[in-house]
Amino acid sequence: MWLAESAATDSVNLWGALGCAVAYSASLLATLDAFADLILARGDSPAGRLTPGVGLKFASKLAAAAIAVVSAAIVLALDANWFAFTSLTIAFVVVVGIGVVVLLRYARTTARPVPPSASAGTSG
Repeated sequence: MWLAESAATDSVNLWGALGCAVAYSASLLATLDAFADLILARGDSPAGRLTPGVGLKFASKLAAAAIAVVSAAIVLALDANWFAFTSLTIAFVVVVGIGVVVLLRYARTTARPVPPSASAGTSG
């Protein structure tokens, strides 16, 4: 009887892990959406600058995603669900890292000066 009670109290809270997985995925989508907003806003605005509204929108999405990920990680750590904590954190970091690489590549390609075309230098 004691072993059954001990096993029941040491089990992982699957509903908590599911809720934390949803929080991680929503944070991931918010982060990638913020990156997409940043890329689109730089392409649409003159001189590639952000308006204060777009900057605030970008920062608020990243702040909300960070709060959700940190709180979900704390819940998983307090529940001692180390498998879910580790796998969700690794997945989040990998996908956000790929997003940052894409964002930096885009910024680098748009920052290069445009070479003059061959027809612009010739006179006819």
